[in-house]
Amino acid sequence: MATMEECRSALDKLAENLAGANGDLRSAAALDRSVSCRITDLDITFLGRLTDGRIEDVTVVPGLPDERAEIRLTMSGDDLVALVDGELHFARAWGSGRVKLEAGFRDLLRLRKLL
Repeated sequence: MATMEECRSALDKLAENLAGANGDLRSAAALDRSVSCRITDLDITFLGRLTDGRIEDVTVVPGLPDERAEIRLTMSGDDLVALVDGELHFARAWGSGRVKLEAGFRDLLRLRKLL
């Protein structure tokens, strides 16, 4: 089972990847939305803000946050680490239910380029 530190490191790596994206990927990541990543096996949620292709102001709260983020991911810590390391394909994980993504319809359309 991935630790909270390993999950935080994976999110930092994801943020770096988004910040370094170019072209269509950069425009897809250029949203200004609140984001959350719930790690089910650790019962924690990372909260932050996706701004201009960067994930900023990341904090950790136990359990579920009081407010719902505009873009919400839910998965195990091991799946987060595997996704960011390229060992787990997002579409397959999402299709099998290992990863859950919730967002508004327009956001989903833009995010599909990233995923």
